Amino acid sequence: MVGVSTLVAWWFTLCDARRMAGGMTMPGGWTMSMMWMPMSGQSALGAALEFLLAWEVMMFAMMLPSVAPFMLLYARVMGQRGRGHKEFVPPWIFGSGYFAVWLGFGTVAYGLGLTFAHLAMRSTNVARLTPLLTGVVVVAAGAYQLTPWKQSCLAHCRTPLDFVVAHWHEGPGGAFRMGVHHGAYCALCCWGLMAVQVAVGIMNVPLMLVLAVVILLEKVLRPGPALARAVGIALALWGMWMVGSEFAR
Repeated sequence: MVGVSTLVAWWFTLCDARRMAGGMTMPGGWTMSMMWMPMSGQSALGAALEFLLAWEVMMFAMMLPSVAPFMLLYARVMGQRGRGHKEFVPPWIFGSGYFAVWLGFGTVAYGLGLTFAHLAMRSTNVARLTPLLTGVVVVAAGAYQLTPWKQSCLAHCRTPLDFVVAHWHEGPGGAFRMGVHHGAYCALCCWGLMAVQVAVGIMNVPLMLVLAVVILLEKVLRPGPALARAVGIALALWGMWMVGSEFAR
């Protein structure tokens, strides 16, 4: 079921990526994604809702394999407790709390991205600085991968049993709270990687696939913490190359 749901989400994400292919060539040699440009006649609210829908489907595609162990463990515990005539709460309520956090993340990303897009379209100087700023974002994301905060949040994401034991709450509201709690840790763990996705190309499907695999492997492989540090070094080097290339122009 998890595999099928993930594939369906990826299919819709690929459809969105094809629909939003292309963009506006900007001073500085980069292309502004169609995601930041409302369609003709589209209201600001309509553009925001379209972005957030595409974002949430993308998050579902990228993050469902990572959160699946938590949801499956929750369902198993719920099934066992149901034998004792406890109220059964379906795991999708836990999942809805988790993805609500990523919806909030997407709302912030949309606000920042739209603001920057407007500035870039109104100012040639801002537009020309964008490739340099993108490199800075990638360096910052790589640096975060090397911090104790990243490792602490990753440790939480790697231990579903410990989380369920320590943070169990009863009822539908409790399940939703558990999902939000786990989602907050997951967002703190992965915000740098998602920032790279937004800055480099929000509908860049190859990058999306790479980041989704990295996020999953960090959480399920035994050397996941070491992988996180290796990815951080790679991102920092990539970002420094981007910054250096801009200064060399």
